[in-house]
Amino acid sequence: MNVQDLHSIFLEFPSVNTDTRKIKKNDIFFALKGDNFNGNTYAQQAINNGASYVIIDQEEYYINDKTILVEDTLVMLQKLAHYHRNFCSAKVISLTGSNGKTTTKELIHAVLARKYKTIATVGNLNNHIGVPLTLLSIKLNTEIAIVEMGANHQKEIQFLCEIAEPDFGFITNFGKAHLEGFGGVEGVIKGKSELYEYLIKSKKSIFLNADDPIQLEKLKNYTKKYGFSSINSKYYKIELEDAQPFVIIKVEDTVIKSKLIGAYNFHNCCAAIIMGKFFNVELPEIKIALEKYTPENNRSQIIKKNGHYIILDAYNANPSSMKVAIENFNSLEKTNKVLILGDMFELGNSAEEEHQAITDLAKTLLFENVLFVGENFYRTQTSSIKLKNFEELKAYLSQNNLPANSSLLIKGSRGMALERALEYIQ
Repeated sequence: MNVQDLHSIFLEFPSVNTDTRKIKKNDIFFALKGDNFNGNTYAQQAINNGASYVIIDQEEYYINDKTILVEDTLVMLQKLAHYHRNFCSAKVISLTGSNGKTTTKELIHAVLARKYKTIATVGNLNNHIGVPLTLLSIKLNTEIAIVEMGANHQKEIQFLCEIAEPDFGFITNFGKAHLEGFGGVEGVIKGKSELYEYLIKSKKSIFLNADDPIQLEKLKNYTKKYGFSSINSKYYKIELEDAQPFVIIKVEDTVIKSKLIGAYNFHNCCAAIIMGKFFNVELPEIKIALEKYTPENNRSQIIKKNGHYIILDAYNANPSSMKVAIENFNSLEKTNKVLILGDMFELGNSAEEEHQAITDLAKTLLFENVLFVGENFYRTQTSSIKLKNFEELKAYLSQNNLPANSSLLIKGSRGMALERALEYIQ
């Protein structure tokens, strides 16, 4: 079956699923393969669970006329998404970057949804499977689609751009994330900049953080750019008024009081503001959107428990995001500060150096109560408490009371799942 014919079926049953455990009635099930699973083997189960059609790429799993055999299910999913993206009239905004992608995406969505029919990437489904699924969630009446793009190696963003064909783009920042796959910081800059390269080549518009010297340099000769800055008068002025702990912004004569903690979230808010302005969302509407947005899913959440003030930022971590989170926590006017920091993953040969740098930073900033968790931190040279894994952290917290009325920062890579520590904080 060709992609055009499959798209006709999709228009009749416009919901795609890749997980039989989450099948809803009339979903189209794509039988994808992974290192440890073969979706073709679940074709019958998908039909039993209510799927309208199943897309397979192994003939022996053909069942009946509800089964559609293709050469490669993943490739067909990507082709269908690309076809649908061009079939619909929605403008596509793509964003990538080392830190803050998902929060920025949510903020942009909140702002633009004040005026337009919008869709956005769900969670962080931002890879070669997630991006197609996002594009397939575009409805015929969708006006703007906000598509998050993640990457951990070269050419990945380029490939996602070829599928999504973005009309606009924004890079949050260039940081020390996925160093192993990208081959160092320069590799990160090169990989993330593939979004710029696609947009410039196709003469599309770019949103620019003009406070970032790397972005300024890369786009100095490009004219279709719309920038914001707190320091550069050539660009739309947005100022950071405060971050104690919540980010407060001044733009024109309007003060916006967000529920986001940390000065590092300032530029994420700015991106949403500049896009709102570009798409003619009135400033009072932008203010409402940003002030209503509340972070969740372990991203800079404020939790109060047993008299403690907890900043739970355990969704993910890399050396750049860890550094700014610690520095921001240090700047807060709080007492009895406690750091619970977990390992940072995908750093390759830089892992030892980067973990040592974080322990050195904690020492330099004179944090007295620090718990480092994970095998990488356990190998560092530090006088702070080191725990090999979560079980040791669990035991420590169960046996030791933190200082009364402590303020805690909990941060680590997703694989550490440090949000589990909440249960044991006394």
